[in-house]
Amino acid sequence: MAIRFDGRVAIVTGAGNGLGRAHALGLASRGAKVVVNDFGGARDGTGGSLTPAESVVEEIRKAGGTAMADGADVSKFGQVTAMVERATKEWGSVDLLCANAGILRDKSFGKMDVADFAKVLDVHLVGTFYCCKAVWDGMRERNYGRIVLTTSSSGLFGNFGQANYGAAKAGMVGLMNVLAEEGRKNNVRVNTISPTAATRMTEELLPPQALALMKPEAITPAVEYLLSEDAPTRTIMGAGAGSFAVIKIIETEGVNLAQSDWTPDAIAAHFTEIDDVSEARALQGAFEQTQKYVAQAAARAGIKL
Repeated sequence: MAIRFDGRVAIVTGAGNGLGRAHALGLASRGAKVVVNDFGGARDGTGGSLTPAESVVEEIRKAGGTAMADGADVSKFGQVTAMVERATKEWGSVDLLCANAGILRDKSFGKMDVADFAKVLDVHLVGTFYCCKAVWDGMRERNYGRIVLTTSSSGLFGNFGQANYGAAKAGMVGLMNVLAEEGRKNNVRVNTISPTAATRMTEELLPPQALALMKPEAITPAVEYLLSEDAPTRTIMGAGAGSFAVIKIIETEGVNLAQSDWTPDAIAAHFTEIDDVSEARALQGAFEQTQKYVAQAAARAGIKL
C-alpha cells in the first residue's frame, strides 16, 4: 500500500528552497495540505521575503494540491504560534511537522562572533523547539502527530568551522529523544533526518559532479516515511544521493573497576577494554545507562538486585 497523507495537514519550515521545497512538494503530491513556511532570507538569515514560499505554493496548486504560504520567522515564538493557529483554523489541525528551516554563519571557532553562534542556535534549535511546542498540545489532544527534526553530520560527527551549526544540530537529537518518549502515549512520533544534498548551504563545498548526484528530492522519501502512519519513533535516518541509513548513538559495555582503582591511572590502564565496541549497543533511555552501571557494580560486589 502506497504511503499517502490524504486528510493530513503538514507544516514544512524553510520550504521556499532546497530540501524544504522538495519535502513540501512531495507531501502535497501524496495528498497532504501543506503550509509552506519560509522567512525568505539569505543563507545567513538576513533579509526576508514571502516570494520563495509563494512560488512553491503556486507549484503545488498547479499540480492539483492544496497549500498556503507563511512567512513566519521560526526564531519568534509568536509568529510560529500564529502560523499553527492559522493552519488549524483553515484546515482543522496540524498533523505533520517537518522542522527544516536553517541558516549558516560559518567561521572557525577562534574567529566566530558570539552573535553568530547565538543566531544559528536561535534559528535551528530554538526555532525547532518553538515549532514543536506550537503543535504539541494539538497533536496530543487528537492522539496523532508526526514530527521530523533536521540534524546534520556536522553535529553528529563534526565539521571544521561549524561550531554554531554543529551544536544546534546535535541538540536536535537530544530534543528528539525526549519528545519521542513524552509523545508515545498520545501516538506522537518524533524522528530526525540527517540529510546531505545539493542546496545553497552546500553548493560551495562540493564539486559539480558530486552536486549532480545529490538532489534534494533524494532526501524527501525518508522524510515522508518518518512522517507516515506507520513511522518509527526516536530514529535518526541519514539520507543522500539515493542512500539511506540509520544512525545510532552507542555505548560500549565498559568495565567496572574496584574502588581502589577509581583513579585516572587505572582508567588509562584499562582504556582499551573501556573503548572496546564489540559489545556496544544503543541505549533506549537515560535510566538504562544508570541501570547498567548499577548492575555491573552489584555484580562486582556480589549483591543481588
